[in-house]
Amino acid sequence: MAMTEPRDVAWWKSAVVYQIYPRSFADSDGDGVGDLRGIIGRLDHLQALGIDVIWLSPVYRSPHVDNGYDISDYRDIDPLFGTLADFDTLLARVHELGMKLVMDLVVNHTSDEHPWFVESRSSQNNAKRDWYIWRDGRDGAEPNNWGSLFSGSAWEWDQTTGQYYLHLFDRKQPDLNWNNPQLRKAVQDTMIWWVERGVDGFRMDVINFISKAEGLPDAAAAEGQRYVVAFSEFADGPHVHEYLAEMTREVFGGRDGEFIKIGEMPGVTPEQARLYTDPDRAELDMVFQFEHVSVDHGPAGKFDYVGLDLVALKKALHRWQVALADTGWNSLYWNNHDQPRVVSRFGDDDPRYWAASAKALGTVLHGMRGTPFLYQGEELGMTNYPFRTVHDHRDLEAVNFHKSVLELGGDEAAALSGLAKIGRDNARTPMQWDAGPNAGFSTGDPWLAVNPNHTWLNAAAQISSADSVFTHYQTLIRLRHELPIFVDGDFTPLMEDDPQIWAYTRMTSTAKLLMIANCGRDSRTVDVGPQWIAADLLLANLPETPVTVTSRWLDLAGWDARFYLSARMRWR
Repeated sequence: MAMTEPRDVAWWKSAVVYQIYPRSFADSDGDGVGDLRGIIGRLDHLQALGIDVIWLSPVYRSPHVDNGYDISDYRDIDPLFGTLADFDTLLARVHELGMKLVMDLVVNHTSDEHPWFVESRSSQNNAKRDWYIWRDGRDGAEPNNWGSLFSGSAWEWDQTTGQYYLHLFDRKQPDLNWNNPQLRKAVQDTMIWWVERGVDGFRMDVINFISKAEGLPDAAAAEGQRYVVAFSEFADGPHVHEYLAEMTREVFGGRDGEFIKIGEMPGVTPEQARLYTDPDRAELDMVFQFEHVSVDHGPAGKFDYVGLDLVALKKALHRWQVALADTGWNSLYWNNHDQPRVVSRFGDDDPRYWAASAKALGTVLHGMRGTPFLYQGEELGMTNYPFRTVHDHRDLEAVNFHKSVLELGGDEAAALSGLAKIGRDNARTPMQWDAGPNAGFSTGDPWLAVNPNHTWLNAAAQISSADSVFTHYQTLIRLRHELPIFVDGDFTPLMEDDPQIWAYTRMTSTAKLLMIANCGRDSRTVDVGPQWIAADLLLANLPETPVTVTSRWLDLAGWDARFYLSARMRWR
């Protein structure tokens, strides 16, 4: 790629976002569930880490069938987490500390207990009937063959009104009908209500699902396949760009540069993402894509774990770096509430290599072009939980998958193995604050078991250490704030077909950065070329790393990761 001059950029391009899953972050009242006052009490941790933005997973009123992603009231806080007054206190304190707060916006669907749906299902003639997607059955069965992402059919029969309603997730999460302009106005009014309360933006859950294919056609199915989860029929539909542009116009009204708009988009392609994030289109600032967190999924789905192919992982992320280089912007993430812990997934959670691999993966990600997202505990290198039975899980997706496997006569042992490796509950175990009872998360019984390794893997043990995963992440965040090359630099991948070495460069007209990481236990000697001789070490994850490159050959220990910076323009 050609070199580019540093340029003025939106504030969120040099920011680092930290996701809080409130249920599992900090419990202030001993009921075993995290809450807003618990978050308030731990803001010093986030300030010390250096993050800029907090993304708060849903805290709205909810029956909690899907842990809050089934919302029954968009304008109130669920008593499980506190009150609106608690939220206002949290927001004010976040702003006092110089940080921003982003709300999770879940508007593809609601809870079936939301007043909108209660009205909608009361009668076929109700004024809000068309706020949801209702259809007659077909030949005594569902309106089409769409499958729910949580197993089974995406359609639920309603006895009262004699029609089916669509739910791409659980049957208690009916999909909203965005074709209805009154519904869109109600969603926009809700967003405005939160903006006027002071929030700094929204992370929009599965927002590319809001426009379904015209006519809701059957999806292509394999022989004998009854239900199909077909992104082609319900993702990136014919009106989605129109709806998002309208949302930006009506909600932010020319002030959108002050806010951050993040769209979670399963199945999105780089070409589509260029449209969504093109500043001239005024839709979104960045998208969450899932290509790189799908490379270890087998042909039978996400729980068909096939292991890591590092080359495939590198190429997936590099493809997005290149695709959005000229138009649009990337989000950078390893973990969130829907993904297992990256140290156990793509790293090495053996205690001998755990810290080095956690730091190495952080280095790889934070050196790329885009806005980095940290998920709670990632800055500590938290690992997957040692799940053994289905009774260890709480996640609806996991429970439904296990039930489906048993009903179809599948391999239960393989299913449990997949759940243990990829299941979402891995991300949802309580935050590990200290080595005490319940990891300092709660004085009561936690809603989900604490990882037993909290006795040595915890925040208290790391914050005071100069060589911890936490302090490494502090440095990564500081470098992004201080050095424009992390925001402005062009991206060039290196050694893409090497099964163990991850390398790339970032370059501006005045400087060049090399990121190189050995993503394995075995040591390697790598030829980086003569152009890096005399480059200075900017960051390393292992002690006694040479501070200057003296040869074209670099000796890398296992899980050795480094940034080198050079202002010399001697490139061949």
